[in-house]
Amino acid sequence: MDLHWLKPLLGRPSPFTTVFLDVTRAEVAGEAEAADRWKSLRRSLERDGAPAAVLDEIGELIAVPTGGRGPHGRVIIADAEGVRVDRVLSDPPAQSVGVHGPLPALLPAIRSADEAVTALLVVTDRTGADLTLRSLGAAAEGASETEAVEGGHDDVHKTREGGLDRRSQTRAEDSWQRNAEAVAAEVDRRVREKALDLVLLTGDTRAVGFVRDALGQEARALLVEVAGGGRGEGVNAAAFEAKVAEAVTKFRATRRKAVLDRFATAQGRGENAVTSLDDVVEVLRRGQVAELVLHVDALSGALGERELFVGPGPLELATSAEDLAAIGVEGEGSRYTADIALVRAALGQEAGVTFAEDGAVDLVDGVGALLRWSDGSTPSEAVPTQSGDQARLRTVV
Repeated sequence: MDLHWLKPLLGRPSPFTTVFLDVTRAEVAGEAEAADRWKSLRRSLERDGAPAAVLDEIGELIAVPTGGRGPHGRVIIADAEGVRVDRVLSDPPAQSVGVHGPLPALLPAIRSADEAVTALLVVTDRTGADLTLRSLGAAAEGASETEAVEGGHDDVHKTREGGLDRRSQTRAEDSWQRNAEAVAAEVDRRVREKALDLVLLTGDTRAVGFVRDALGQEARALLVEVAGGGRGEGVNAAAFEAKVAEAVTKFRATRRKAVLDRFATAQGRGENAVTSLDDVVEVLRRGQVAELVLHVDALSGALGERELFVGPGPLELATSAEDLAAIGVEGEGSRYTADIALVRAALGQEAGVTFAEDGAVDLVDGVGALLRWSDGSTPSEAVPTQSGDQARLRTVV
């Protein structure tokens, strides 16, 4: 999962205020509105020293409904100057929390990134298409603008009988194809210029086929056809949105599985993958990590209770003050919970983060790493490692 959008937080002025809130509408949750839930969090954050101006800005954002239906959450992160991250989560937190301190609580934001999907919705007919960029799982969801693309070829109607009518049918199909080519060209341009996860294509059956066939290779790789949409009246919007949600859920699972399969394969070979907190700390500070793998309960599990020692730079981290000094950090450094320190180091080397469900992969301490490279000094799953944890060694054949 790409986290480039979070990296600017590393250079922002502290302290940080992180709010992880259940924003489910009251008639769904049977509880108070999000604004009321925010009030108790605000009082706690005020006691911790969060700036009033920052809290006011967060309160104004929370007062605006997300537009989401059913249970969902929201994560907001502000630095000393104002809000920098605002994202919707498909699942609400078990308990709304607010954290004020020298570093942002990044895991809620990263969990939202795991759920977020940027999709281009293409609703096509014989004359053109409506293109809508949608951020599914982000706070901007529902605020996207739709742009119409018209093919410019108006001879799109067929007649049924006679020789002249057959010529009309040929002209009509030629117009459909040319209009579809215009739509496909615009979709291809969007794919080249924007970081898209999916292209969702729906509408008139024949037009969908023409657009699909005219798309370039890059757009086709992202393409998912969704039945039930259309440009005209009579579309069952609720049923169509349910199909979109199903397609997005399937994409999220596929995206996550691809990373975890790579991790499991590398782990099985005993190369380019490590697990356990000690070994992951080692490869993070060496800048070897391509993807940090965390158990889904990392936010509330053992990683939230373990502490690591960190220096000023994101790759300066260790499991003890002595190890921190050994890598050249003067003084005792700072002590942060392992979840914050690990994610901070991952961002510092532009690594991604992927969450794993129970049984998906073998994780010691709830954490692992898929590596960009390895050498003879890299911790290994097949031989004694630098952690000295004999219980986790594999049998060497």
